[in-house]
Amino acid sequence: MTDTDKALRLALAEQLAEGGHLRTAPWRDAVEAVARHEFLRGGFFERVDAAGPTAWRSLLPDDPRWLAACYQDESLVTQIAGTVVPADIRGEILRAPTSSSTMPGLVVRMLEDLHVADGHRVLEIGTGTGYSTALLCHRLGEDLVTSVEVDEGVAARARAAIGRAGYVPDLVVGDGLAGHGDGAPYDRVIATCGLTTVPYAWVEQTRPGGTILATVGGWLYSSDLARLTVRDDGTAHGPFLGGHISFMLARPQLPPQLGLLPDLDAGDERATGLGAADALDDWTTRFVAQLAVRGAQRITLDRDGRTEHVLLDVRTAAWAALSLDGAAWTVRQGGPTRLWDAVEEHVARWRSDGAPGLEHFEITVTPEGQAVTWPGGRGLL
Repeated sequence: MTDTDKALRLALAEQLAEGGHLRTAPWRDAVEAVARHEFLRGGFFERVDAAGPTAWRSLLPDDPRWLAACYQDESLVTQIAGTVVPADIRGEILRAPTSSSTMPGLVVRMLEDLHVADGHRVLEIGTGTGYSTALLCHRLGEDLVTSVEVDEGVAARARAAIGRAGYVPDLVVGDGLAGHGDGAPYDRVIATCGLTTVPYAWVEQTRPGGTILATVGGWLYSSDLARLTVRDDGTAHGPFLGGHISFMLARPQLPPQLGLLPDLDAGDERATGLGAADALDDWTTRFVAQLAVRGAQRITLDRDGRTEHVLLDVRTAAWAALSLDGAAWTVRQGGPTRLWDAVEEHVARWRSDGAPGLEHFEITVTPEGQAVTWPGGRGLL
């Protein structure tokens, strides 16, 4: 420990407390004690600010900017395209991020929202760099922490970093969506990956009265943090907490590849009063829309001098393409179902119920599936 990194940890804790993320003394003690830069010894990727596709370049520990950057309240990308780490790259890479160190403000907000108490056993889904795992170990003790990571390389680097921090929790390489039955029952389950569906295995592995904290959304990429309480009847239920929280989706729940697009000039065309700018760009409305079209993905195309907003369900081959003609929106739809009809109906019902914010939504998980509801209405996700 040096005076410099100690000062950086104390400054980060103060920043997170002032921002309302860090609310209790035990978690502040953890942030002040655990050195985040130890979990970023392999460097990270920084976004290249330029026109065109998003590019990334490496920032390694030999760069004088590295240490201070580790203590910014920002998410830092640590892996790209499933295998590429910062030391592999000289120059820029255009592929998509697949692992990161989540911004500390969100990490500690979630840990606070988990409502742990001394003696609680915690299952963490998604070890990542291991920073949040180490915070849990500091707060509860390493014997009470189990963390599951699907990526062997990520898990190995996390194990080394957590060890450097002085902790030896139960670290498991495997599919986090299956949980880890050998350590059950848990008092708390926390996921640091995004989900389309909360696995029922987590409910089975959590004691009645225990809590599951996870970010739930869909393939239109609107999501929010949900806190479920496991009930005696083997179901789990609870509210969304608000705040537009998002994570990279768990790899088994990623959407399928789009493949070849359908003929977007075919299909039935009509006017629509619900445009893409309203339904798909607004976070909460988009969350409601994806309740109606769970299997749909969104792409934006420039064709014939106009922008088209396309929803496509690869599994059913249903599609809808929206475009703006002057001040009016039109939609063309094809395939076995009418995606935009379903979106219009769902959004209309939500608005007729007062258009409640996501903090008023609730989620229920049973052996049969998952339901997301809002006051006065209901939607499936």
